[in-house]
Amino acid sequence: MQTELWAQALQEFIHIGGWLLLIIAVVSVLTGVVRHYIPQEKLQSKLQQHESRGPIIGGFMGILTPFCSAAMIPVMIGMVQMGVATGTVFSFLISAPLTNFVVVGLIMATFGFKVAAIYFVLTLGGAIAAGYIIGGTSLRHDVKRDLIKSEAPACAAAAENPAKNHEVQYIMEEEDRELGVETSGCSAAATATATCSGPALAAVSVSHQERLQRALQFAWALFKKITPYVLIGAAISAVSAIFLPADIVEKYVGNDNWFAIPVAAVISVPLYLRIEMALPLLDVLISKGMGMGAAMSLLIGGTGASLPEIAIVSTVLKPRAVVAFVSIVLCMAIAGGVIFSFVL
Repeated sequence: MQTELWAQALQEFIHIGGWLLLIIAVVSVLTGVVRHYIPQEKLQSKLQQHESRGPIIGGFMGILTPFCSAAMIPVMIGMVQMGVATGTVFSFLISAPLTNFVVVGLIMATFGFKVAAIYFVLTLGGAIAAGYIIGGTSLRHDVKRDLIKSEAPACAAAAENPAKNHEVQYIMEEEDRELGVETSGCSAAATATATCSGPALAAVSVSHQERLQRALQFAWALFKKITPYVLIGAAISAVSAIFLPADIVEKYVGNDNWFAIPVAAVISVPLYLRIEMALPLLDVLISKGMGMGAAMSLLIGGTGASLPEIAIVSTVLKPRAVVAFVSIVLCMAIAGGVIFSFVL
């Protein structure tokens, strides 16, 4: 009997893991192409030119940033050092972990297009609204803008705005280091035209072939970074699908419990929910009686404002802003849980 159960668990693991890995591969390639074909320095300058639409731009920037909270910090530092409005920074901070390519793609693969579409509109709208709310209060001053002192650029080839180019390159190199992508000090083109002792500047022209190669290298690094979590999540969900009693799930977080959604939102904060691990498990819990509202509340809260993320974000935000950040994510989690419980 036990042998048959474990065989079913293995079959479930292969099914879930294989499907999720396929989605991750496609999303990783798309992310790498977007990252290396959209000029990062122009994207950053737009944030300063259109401050009134900053939260909208910051929210959509988060869609293009499929990283955990640790990898978001270099991006935030670059935005803060360049004087980007706090509302824009907040919008990006909330959108990046909740609304990026990987999250939405995995939700669609696990729960279908309808759930993914509602989730996307809810989290992106919440991130943009949060940016405007923060930007319109005194909390807009609660950002540590003197966190890093800007250094003079090392390459003489950066003619127009070297400080900005330096910051953009710094951001991209920090993201690469987070994923384990090797970075070079200067490209051959830069070395041929200027003396360089620091990071390569974004102003250096890159051929289409080299850009595509970098995009695929980034995609492969991202895929390798996420794969272990996908496999762990698939294993946990497979075992849970076979061995977890359904009556326990239904008793505590079922649809009939009015407290299921706020409880799920609150308990999600101490957790560190890697989206790749959480979704397969939530799919199993839902099949065993967990309400969709409670599941989405747990997902939004745990992914958007876990304790590790709060600790890391505190390096950039002052205490009042950190409290506001956590409060906003919890409100989004509860509101999202209520919406999902009525819509689905």
